[in-house]
Amino acid sequence: MLQQQGRKLAYVCVVLNAIIVGFSFLFTKVALEQASPLDTLAYRFAISFGVMTLLVACGRVKLNYRGKPLIKAVLLTVFYPLGFFTFQAFGLQYATSAEGGILFAFTPVLTMLLAFAFLKEKTTVRQQLAIFLSVFGVAFIFIMKGSGLNLSNLTGILLLTLSCLASAGYSVLARSLVKSYSPAEITYFMLGTGFAVYLAASFFSHTAAGTLDRLFAPLASGSFIAAMLYLGILSSLVTALSSNYALSKIEAARMSAFNNLSTVVSIAAGALFLGEIITWYHLIGSVLVITGVLGANLPRRSSSKTAGQAKQPGLEA
Repeated sequence: MLQQQGRKLAYVCVVLNAIIVGFSFLFTKVALEQASPLDTLAYRFAISFGVMTLLVACGRVKLNYRGKPLIKAVLLTVFYPLGFFTFQAFGLQYATSAEGGILFAFTPVLTMLLAFAFLKEKTTVRQQLAIFLSVFGVAFIFIMKGSGLNLSNLTGILLLTLSCLASAGYSVLARSLVKSYSPAEITYFMLGTGFAVYLAASFFSHTAAGTLDRLFAPLASGSFIAAMLYLGILSSLVTALSSNYALSKIEAARMSAFNNLSTVVSIAAGALFLGEIITWYHLIGSVLVITGVLGANLPRRSSSKTAGQAKQPGLEA
C-alpha cells in the first residue's frame, strides 16, 4: 500500500516538475534581459542552495553523507547541473532555441537506451512506441513552425546533443544513487556544486573583463529578482527534489517521458501571458506528446498476472 502511494506521489512530482519547467522559459527570458547566462546561473543556484541550507540549518532537512559513494555523487553533478547547463548555454550561441527544443525532445530516447544499458531497465514495445510518439509530437511542433534542424550549425547541434546526453545520464545515475542517498541528500549536493562552480566562473569572468560591478547590477531590477526567485526556488530546488524523489520510485525511462510535457506547458504559458497564437499544429503536437507520455507510463498488462502468481505458494524467490 505504501509503495503504491509512493508511486502515485512520484507521478504527481513529475507532472509538477513539467509544469514548473514549462513556465521557467518565461522567467528565463525576463532574467536574460538583465544579466548574462552565466550570471543568471550563479544567482539561480545561489538562491536554491541558500534556501535549502536554511532548511538544513533549521532541522527541516536531514543529511548524512558518511560512508556513502561520494565519487558517484560528484559524477552526477558533472552530468547535471554542470554538463547540462554548460553545454546548453554554449550550444545556444551557435544554434537556435527551436533547434534546442527539438533536440531536447530526444532526451527520453537517450534515457531509455542508457537505462537499458546500465540499469537493465526493460521497456515494452508499447512503451518504446509511446516514447517515440511524444518525441515526434515535440519535433512536429517545431518543424511546422519552420524551425527544423539546420545542419550548418553543427557545433551548436553537437553541444546541444551533449546537453541532452548529460540530462539522460543524470536520470540514469540518480536512479542508481537513490539506493544510497536520500533525494534531499542528492539535491543538496547538486545545488551546492552548481552554486560553487557557477559563482566562481561568473566572478572570475567579470574580474578578467574588469566588469565586476555588472555582477550586482541586475539586483536593482524587481523583475530580475522575481525571475530569480522562481528559477532558484521552484525551477531548481523544487524540481531537483521532485525529480530525485520520482527517480527513487519509478523507472528512469518512464520519468524522462514527462520531460516533453514541458513543451506543452510552455506553449500554453506563451498563449496565456504573452499573447502568442496557438495553431492547429500546436494542438496536434500537444495531443501526440500527452498520448505518448500516458502510453509510456501505463502499467504493463502482465503485471497483474505476475502479482497473482507471486502470491501462490512455492513460487517465492
